[in-house]
Amino acid sequence: MYPKLLEVGPVTIHTYGLLLAAAFIAAIWITSRNARRQGVNADSIWNMGLVVIFSALVGSKVLLLFSDYAYYSQNFRELFSLSTLRSTGVYFGGLLLALASALWYVRKKRLQTFVIADLAVPGIALGQAIARLGCLSAGCCYGRPTSMPWGITFTNTYAYDNVGVPLHTALHPTQIYESAGAFCLFVFVMRRLSKKHFTGQILLEYLGFYSLLRLVTEFYRDDDRGFVLHGLLSTSQFIAILTILGSAAVYWYLLRRSRNVPQN
Repeated sequence: MYPKLLEVGPVTIHTYGLLLAAAFIAAIWITSRNARRQGVNADSIWNMGLVVIFSALVGSKVLLLFSDYAYYSQNFRELFSLSTLRSTGVYFGGLLLALASALWYVRKKRLQTFVIADLAVPGIALGQAIARLGCLSAGCCYGRPTSMPWGITFTNTYAYDNVGVPLHTALHPTQIYESAGAFCLFVFVMRRLSKKHFTGQILLEYLGFYSLLRLVTEFYRDDDRGFVLHGLLSTSQFIAILTILGSAAVYWYLLRRSRNVPQN
């Protein structure tokens, strides 16, 4: 893999950073395209995208801090280290704070909250599929050793120095697992947009299916991350289970309510 895309003197362009930027642009573009079809001002979507980008970056680092609090509480200076700043953080933290910030923005602009949420979901899934390829290039979020023929072997010492990925050992390509799953989810929710039964349905379907994908993928990961319940589940798996249960309950309630609405 190639964590460094280009070096010009003291300036280094990292593959992960470039793909992350591409992920955000693709996500906002898809959302603005969907919004324009629904008569929503596309400029407001691009402005919201800037708020979401900042929130996602902050949220992922905040949850990283809490998920590995025992380490950072004893090594406070590491919060400001280069390795922490380069870290991708914990995706769920970025997702949750981004959703909260997007909610604040659409209410401030008096937009229809869950209409915008449904329109944004395909972009989120596509952006995630691209960003996970950035993780692959950097070597972060790496998998457990495997003897499967599709295992990938990292050899770049720069990746090892930055994220600690094991070198010269075949690993589960967990970044590809999640990228492929997220892309399939993107195709699914794009098709569902025109077939939904109630407002907020696409958001709930994404939260449920992505959480299931993350729950399974985490079993194959081997990078350092926080755990709960005496090591039984990772932090992300715990959040994923709560999200699956919560989104399923709300989905069932709203679907029943939509079917009970009398037709004119």
